[in-house]
Amino acid sequence: MNLDLLDEVQEKARVSAEAVKRRVEHRHNSKVRPRQFQEGNLVMRKAYQHEMENKLSPKWTGPFRVVETLENGAYRLETLDGGAIPITWNATHLKFYFS
Repeated sequence: MNLDLLDEVQEKARVSAEAVKRRVEHRHNSKVRPRQFQEGNLVMRKAYQHEMENKLSPKWTGPFRVVETLENGAYRLETLDGGAIPITWNATHLKFYFS
């Protein structure tokens, strides 16, 4: 008899935890705005830690031009004077540049 009660309590806790998880996921997904860039867009990229001299240094560098769109939100960039940047950047580390 006690095992049935224990199983019922565990099942309620499992259902409650799943409901909380779904609410948190829904709230997160409703606030996330996916970023997609087109070739030719001007973007800023997050600065590396070693690029920042102190805490007042800019957190974003650029602008850069999007040269190529790859899979899964990856982009190839170049400087405005045409210099290629050897690594790809994910959209989470980029934002639109507005002049």
